[in-house]
Amino acid sequence: MIPEFACISNGFAAIAAGIQEWLAKALPSRGARSFRAAVWTACLSLWFAAASLPAMSGEAKLLNVSYDPTRELYTEINDLFAERYKSRTGVSLIFEQSHGGSSKQARSIIDGLNADVVTLALAWDIIAIERAGLIRPGWQEKLAYNSCPYTSTVGFLVRKGNPKNIKDWKDLTRPDVEVIVANPKTSGAGRWAFLALWGAVAGATTHDFSTPEGLQESQAAARAARDFPVYQNAEARAAIETFYNHNVPLLDTGARGSTVTFAQKQLGDVLLNWENELWLALDEFGKDKFEIVYPPRSILGEPPVAVVDEVVDKKGTRDLAEAYLKFLYTSEAQEIVAQLHYRPRDVEALKKHSTELPPLPLFTVDETFGGWEKAHKTFFASGALFDQIYRPAQ
Repeated sequence: MIPEFACISNGFAAIAAGIQEWLAKALPSRGARSFRAAVWTACLSLWFAAASLPAMSGEAKLLNVSYDPTRELYTEINDLFAERYKSRTGVSLIFEQSHGGSSKQARSIIDGLNADVVTLALAWDIIAIERAGLIRPGWQEKLAYNSCPYTSTVGFLVRKGNPKNIKDWKDLTRPDVEVIVANPKTSGAGRWAFLALWGAVAGATTHDFSTPEGLQESQAAARAARDFPVYQNAEARAAIETFYNHNVPLLDTGARGSTVTFAQKQLGDVLLNWENELWLALDEFGKDKFEIVYPPRSILGEPPVAVVDEVVDKKGTRDLAEAYLKFLYTSEAQEIVAQLHYRPRDVEALKKHSTELPPLPLFTVDETFGGWEKAHKTFFASGALFDQIYRPAQ
């Protein structure tokens, strides 16, 4: 069933409904997929039309504040969106981008950076902006998949030939292994890596997210979860304490800094980072120097997106900002996502790129840790477990 164009701005719902009714009559022979594509095109055109109304000067601006490693991703998506936007409206769209450690980016917005949209590494950072009164509650329900248009995971990058024979999470805590990873106090990648190590050592339940059935299974399991014994897992806590105090020589503030430290500065035996960062190192520094190792299980990373309500209402850019985030779910944007080694939500796009984005057993924050609020409070808040166990090298 085609949605009733709930995504269209207020004044365009009736027009959208009329187009939907016309398409239903005019295109029945083209099949459900073609019909959905046609409806989507019409819907997107209406978003562009709505978004262009306040921009009578022929130019519009949008600031996207994002996490550290997404520079290349949003450069390509922004160019494509701006091209589509101008072809439909005649308005030139100028994108401004800001990148850094996800938690630091959230703090910048709270402190006054006027972002129209945020595309951060984890839900907690957007929740923090919401709690500051800049984003309205319910933002995760405004877009599909809890407003996460793509996913990723955490893997290992090792020197060519894997001289330390690193294959699993427990190998990262061996006394002869040095690991480069971002700081979980400032970086989304750092927090995902922390939870990946904890959950993997604790034996968290995994799912296959390369199929719709796997996603549905994980969502049902998360809704049913009431107890989270992973927090009391002594082996996981011991692994975390050993890892950060004996195996990590330094903590970069963000994911990209960690990649540079490992690949360019040649420090460490293994890089623990976002999957797309591992591929970036291969592409930028040479496949003859590094190789990716996928551990037997890892975590499903879900970077969310949201409109910053307080800002867009003051600037008059709400329609444009909403159209931009919805564009991330289109087949064109999902293909860019896959090409740059993020995992698209579109199952067919993910399957097309399965050679470089292989199916993996993944566990989720919601099912394993009870969600980001609980995980943040337990592990990453001021005075929480990370502050208790971490002893920086003097």
